[in-house]
Amino acid sequence: MAKRVSLSGNEAAAYAMRQINPDVVAAYPITPSTEIPQYFSQFVANGEVDTEFVTVESEHSAMSACIGASAAGARTMTATSSQGLAYMYEVVHIAASMRLPIVMVVGNRAISAPINIHNDHSDSMGARDAGWIQLYSESAQEAYDNVLQAIRIAEDPRVSLPVMVCMDGFITTHALESIEVLDDDEVKKFIGEYKPENYLLNAKHPISLGALDLPPYYTEHKRQEQAGMDNAKKVMLEVAKEYAEISGRNYGYFEKYDLDDADVAVVVLNSTAGTTKVVIDKLRSQGIKAGLLKPRAYRPLPAKEIYDALKNVKAVAVLDKSDSFGAYGPLFTDIRNIMFDDKDIKIVNYIFGLGGRDIDTGHIEKVFNDLLDIVKTGKACNVKQYLGIKEKGGDEACQL
Repeated sequence: MAKRVSLSGNEAAAYAMRQINPDVVAAYPITPSTEIPQYFSQFVANGEVDTEFVTVESEHSAMSACIGASAAGARTMTATSSQGLAYMYEVVHIAASMRLPIVMVVGNRAISAPINIHNDHSDSMGARDAGWIQLYSESAQEAYDNVLQAIRIAEDPRVSLPVMVCMDGFITTHALESIEVLDDDEVKKFIGEYKPENYLLNAKHPISLGALDLPPYYTEHKRQEQAGMDNAKKVMLEVAKEYAEISGRNYGYFEKYDLDDADVAVVVLNSTAGTTKVVIDKLRSQGIKAGLLKPRAYRPLPAKEIYDALKNVKAVAVLDKSDSFGAYGPLFTDIRNIMFDDKDIKIVNYIFGLGGRDIDTGHIEKVFNDLLDIVKTGKACNVKQYLGIKEKGGDEACQL
C-alpha cells in the first residue's frame, strides 16, 4: 500500500536504497550527495538492511569497491557528486566495460575550478560517454522512482550495464517534497532477487574479469556495450510499464508538456523543467503554442522518439546546464544531430545555470520570446548564447 511522506531528494534516494536492500554499498561523502550514504548508514546501524556498508578513503576507492563487489555477484549501489564523480572517471569506464549492473545516484554539482558546490550538470555530462545508462530526475518523486527502476534495468541480462540516476544538487537533493512511496513488500517483489549469470565467486563456472584485451577483440567487446545500450531502450519501457502498474506513475524516455501542437519548444533536463512548465502555462493562456520536452533517458539516447516528438515544432531551444568549451552544449549537440536532416526546424543553444546561477521564469520567457522571433524572421543568428549572464552583450552577440 503506497503512502505519502515528506522527503528531500537525498532522503528519497536513500529510502529507495533501503527498500532495495543491496548487498553492498561503498561510498565516500561529497556535497551535495553526502546525505545519501549518511541516511543509508543509519538504516545499516539500525538493522533495517542486510547491506555490507564499506567506508572508503576516496571516491575512486568507492567505485573500485563497487566493481569488486558487483564482479563477485553482489547487488551493489553508491552515490556521489561533482569532483567525486570526476575522481571516479577511470573506474567508471571499467564498471561499464566489465558489464557490471551498479546503480549510482548523482547529486549534480559543478566541476571545479573555481571551487563551487552548487548545481550544474558538468559532472554527469563529463561521464556521458563512459558506457553508463543515465536517467535524469526533475523532482524527489522522480529520483525515488528512477532508483527503483534503475536496479531492474541494470540487472536485466539483456543490458548488464551500470546506471546513473541524476538529480540537481541542493535544488532537488535538499528540497523537501511530498512524495508517494511504495510498500516495502511491493518493492521487494518488483525488484526481485538478483541472480547474476556470471560472477567471480561462482566456483562451478570460473571466469576472469578485467583481462588484457588487445586489438583483435577490443572493438567487438565495445560493440557489445553498444548492444547493451540498444537493449536498454526496450527494457526501460518494459520496466516502466510494470512500475506504472504498481505506482500509477508512467515513465518513458522523456516527458512531453504541451508539445504535440507546439510552435516553439524548450528541451531541458531536471529541475528547470518545472520552471519551464510555469512559463508554458502563462504563454498558453495568451494563445502562444509553447511546449517542453524533458529527457529522462539521456543515455541511451532515444533518437527516433525525440525526432518524432519535435518534428512539427518550428523552433527549438536546447538549454544546457553545462558547457563544452569551444563547441556547443552537449545536450544541444545531440538534439541538433537528431534533427539535422530537417532543415525547416531552427534549433538554438542556451548555456545556463552554471555553478548554481539562478534561472527564473523571466529567463525562460526570454528564451520563448527569442524563439518566436526566430519563427517570425526565419533566422537564428545567435546559435549559442549564455542565458542570464552579467557580461555586457552576453545574451546578444552572435557566437559559433
